[in-house]
Amino acid sequence: MKQLGTHIVVDAWQCPADILNDPDLIRQAILDAIAAGSATLIDICVHQFSPHGVTATATLAESHIAIHTWPEYGYFAADLFFCGCGEPEKAAEMLKTRLEAKQTRVQEFWRGMGYPVPVPDTISDHTWNKVPEIASSSKLMSTVS
Repeated sequence: MKQLGTHIVVDAWQCPADILNDPDLIRQAILDAIAAGSATLIDICVHQFSPHGVTATATLAESHIAIHTWPEYGYFAADLFFCGCGEPEKAAEMLKTRLEAKQTRVQEFWRGMGYPVPVPDTISDHTWNKVPEIASSSKLMSTVS
């Protein structure tokens, strides 16, 4: 496979609700992640939901970072896609640190041409469980308990 990019997916739990519900802190966490990942910011958009929760997206020269928070559960989900240069692993670590996650699951996917595993026509019927090769094509980077 010709790798064109790295896509990192982060699930994080046991984060302080006040951090996850603060759009300014979320914005700063993303800016710190961009710097840690040696990426180039093009634009950033942060939205505060009512009664709680924040969604933020950063468009990068390398691709993007997106984060969605659920303060009521102490949970955030983020994805970081970098193509070309940059260090998405370091950016993901910075997000986890700045948002004070106590438990995380981080998965890394190589994106590109000539995908080596046949992809089913649909995954809406939980095909992931039926095609273990697809699930195993992701590399689990770290799990912290």
